Amino acid sequence: MSLLAVCLILLVAALHAGFLVLEMFLWTKPYGMKVFRQSREKAEQSKVLAANQGLYNGFLAAGLIWAAAGGRRDVALFFLGCVVVAGAYGAATVNRRIFFVQAVPALAAIAALYLAG
Repeated sequence: MSLLAVCLILLVAALHAGFLVLEMFLWTKPYGMKVFRQSREKAEQSKVLAANQGLYNGFLAAGLIWAAAGGRRDVALFFLGCVVVAGAYGAATVNRRIFFVQAVPALAAIAALYLAG
């Protein structure tokens, strides 16, 4: 894997580790509610679901770190593909900005993997 591909994979992993923190630990805090544009009431009602979602984001981050650390292109493509699907689904069902925050960096990493051969 090229240095660019590894850096982009790690960027996507860092984003998903950040999503884990936001969704599992900051969901009902002022910063988390601001990021996700939620009221206190809505955040409280959805905090268990958000924590579950955060855990899944952690699994994505772990898989991407594993792929980058082990030079596993196949594993990287699998997890990046999962991120793209999740980003597209989130954009279609929740908010379009999810596509740009989540799927676009993953697509850039996929492109870097293919350009490196």
